Amino acid sequence: MGALLLSRMLDLNDTQEGVLNVAFKLADDEGLLILDLKDLRALLVDIQARAKEVSVQYGNVSTASIGAIQRALLVLEQQGGEHFFGERAMNIADLMRSASDGRGYISVLAADELMRAPRLYATFLLWLLSELFEELPEVGNPDKPKLVFFFDEAHLLFDDAPKALIDKVEQVVRLVRSKGVGVYFVTQNPMDVPEPVLAQLGNRVQHALRAYTPREQKAVRVAAETFRPNPAFSTEEVITQLGTGEALVSTLEDKGVPSMVGRTMIRPPSSRLGPILPEERRALIANSPVAGLYDTAIDRQSAFEVLADRARQKQDAEQRQQIEDEREKRERNYQQDHEPRRRTTRSRSSRQTPTEAAINSLARTVANRLGNALVRGILGSLKRGR
Repeated sequence: MGALLLSRMLDLNDTQEGVLNVAFKLADDEGLLILDLKDLRALLVDIQARAKEVSVQYGNVSTASIGAIQRALLVLEQQGGEHFFGERAMNIADLMRSASDGRGYISVLAADELMRAPRLYATFLLWLLSELFEELPEVGNPDKPKLVFFFDEAHLLFDDAPKALIDKVEQVVRLVRSKGVGVYFVTQNPMDVPEPVLAQLGNRVQHALRAYTPREQKAVRVAAETFRPNPAFSTEEVITQLGTGEALVSTLEDKGVPSMVGRTMIRPPSSRLGPILPEERRALIANSPVAGLYDTAIDRQSAFEVLADRARQKQDAEQRQQIEDEREKRERNYQQDHEPRRRTTRSRSSRQTPTEAAINSLARTVANRLGNALVRGILGSLKRGR
């Protein structure tokens, strides 16, 4: 995830989000991989130590904002967030497998625990949508989609979401169709979905709405206005009269024109309604083609290890310099005691002036950025293969 999604997950204010953007930009420029929470923590500590240098290049970085982000990360860790980040990263191809007879699989996200942290749940779903957009190739308008995505409790995706995030989601929903992905938002109230996103959704299935309060009456009017009118009945009136299994349906016809709304019965699914038993779930997981694939964590070299190595090298260099300074001091004292009339000129050819050191440091930084810069996608996710 990038700074945009992570800021929303941590509920950061604008200033803190700006500092987090600086952290991710610095990491990408210097080729530092942020794969888990300890990477991000180490990077924030490094930025605080280099605050003056970083502020000059990227903008002001305050200690208070870094402290607030660190506290938010601590809360996330206490909620089990350290298990959410890291590798192996989820491969979206695992969601698009087919059985031997050609039928597709239905993958269900068991969000029993995840739903206790609604912001974490919603951010994960947005990340998954962005991964589909970034990773899948363009296929135009296929006869059938590669994947159909149903977002249940869709209001969680948009509650308190900043406008910048809503704009990105609208863009992804609009463009992901060309990748062969169908996206459906499932919610009890159409007002839960922002209007710019709602305008991008071509297929609509509206079950009954009850209107007892002014807000509910407004929701009925909004829902009715999203359909292409049918002269045979009043959409606004019919929504409140639908019975069990009935729905108002509108789909895209030829050339992408929405059909007139129709009142119809929805065929119930040919499956058992309700949760499966624990032993059934265990059996399904054990027989899955990806069983065990995500069970073992991978901790390759990333920002934490690189920054720790830098700190050790810096400490070793400081110790060597201290030893060298003490040796030179002893030599000077010896010369002053035994050769008082002799003036010794110490060569400075091996020592850098502050200006030379700054120029060399800048050159190394530029070289590192040119060779190691990382690339992120539309919602800030790190692109694979980098």
